[in-house]
Amino acid sequence: MTILQTEIYKFSIPMHPFTIATGTMHFAQNIFIRVHTDSGLYGVGECSAFPMIAGETQATCFEMAKDFAALWKNKNAAAIEERLQDLHSFTAFNATIKSAFDMALYDLAAKAAGQPLYRFLGGSKKELETDLTIGIDTPDNMAAKAIDFVKRGVRIIKIKLGKNAKEDVERVRRIREAAGSSIGLRIDANQGWSYEDALFALTAMAPFNIQFCEQPMRSWNDDKLPALVKQSPIKIMADESVFNHYDAKRIIAAGACDYVNIKFAKSGGISEAQKIHAVCKQHNIPCMMGGMLESRVALSAFAHFALSHDNVIFYDMDTCMLGHKTDPVTGGVQYKGFFLEVPETPGIGADADEAFLNTLEKVTV
Repeated sequence: MTILQTEIYKFSIPMHPFTIATGTMHFAQNIFIRVHTDSGLYGVGECSAFPMIAGETQATCFEMAKDFAALWKNKNAAAIEERLQDLHSFTAFNATIKSAFDMALYDLAAKAAGQPLYRFLGGSKKELETDLTIGIDTPDNMAAKAIDFVKRGVRIIKIKLGKNAKEDVERVRRIREAAGSSIGLRIDANQGWSYEDALFALTAMAPFNIQFCEQPMRSWNDDKLPALVKQSPIKIMADESVFNHYDAKRIIAAGACDYVNIKFAKSGGISEAQKIHAVCKQHNIPCMMGGMLESRVALSAFAHFALSHDNVIFYDMDTCMLGHKTDPVTGGVQYKGFFLEVPETPGIGADADEAFLNTLEKVTV
């Protein structure tokens, strides 16, 4: 499968404002690509730029995508590792935009094999139940949202925290009170706490039966994570501290986490995510499949990955439920309540709506 050309779109999706510890988002700053080959098949890929975490914007991803597309022209799409090495040799980091190109290669490979991606990756069907996330707001508003979530059938709520440790304890107290004891609660500080604030908050939240806390401190405080893991009554999940499998080895060797969150926008896509999964599985560290603000294109790839990797046991796959004002996707994973149903069509099984694409800035390389 020789690559002929790549279409690159600024895949901007308007959102209701969504706030986490590091900022507020009004648009999903995404990139969508189609990698066309001489076989008549094309592969789709999508990434979601989250500059406050990964350091990339939609604009930087768009420019890098042009260079990546030029590098791949007239090369073999089936040689996945070689094509990815082309990107790594060209630039360090830039995992977010690399993930879209990685995704397109795997979509092509699975399409060529006539298999849905999860089967191409060696997986089988299992139940995927996602949480639903409450952004940072006043304790009253967050508790009200929790009540609404429960009425809608949500069984697992993820709570964004990290602005103020004392207020965060009150937020969680109010949400637990509002949601009741049977609802699973997870928290995510998005690096917002100091070590002292993290220890205070996690200790104070112990009575509220929290499944785990994602990334309590800045990644430059990773040296303090082992002590926090030992003292915290709540399990610690590494997110921003683990971008690749080398990070996973380092964090796990230090005893600095109980779980790891895998995201393509951090890892660079499926290839590196598989290596992270392997390291975690080897050391009995369960994983979560997470995301940024992707549409159902990338979400479908996340679901395929989760189905094909048995050490992924937590699912934070509510990205397009977090206030997207439009759904610009055809096919793809479907929500059945808060369970995800993956299509049986070859490849990822999702594509972008042509009418929506026609409204976007585009370049073909």
